[in-house]
Amino acid sequence: MKKLKNEKELVKKAIALGTVYGQKRGVVEFEATDSASAKLEYIYRLLVHDKLIQPLPQDKVSQQAIKHRLAIWASQFENKS
Repeated sequence: MKKLKNEKELVKKAIALGTVYGQKRGVVEFEATDSASAKLEYIYRLLVHDKLIQPLPQDKVSQQAIKHRLAIWASQFENKS
């Protein structure tokens, strides 16, 4: 798995975009006390459920892999914002 050039920023963007997406769907309302890793996992599972991203193989699911997958997803919106 090759690390993206600006992966940290893309992960932050993925959390923001995923939160907005989940709120528009009416399925999520994160609390201030929710950790970034919990948010990332929830957003990942929501996007997989809605078939917006490909799921990771079950044996490859990790925090690092989820961050990478969501960073790739957020990079699609790079030029649109």
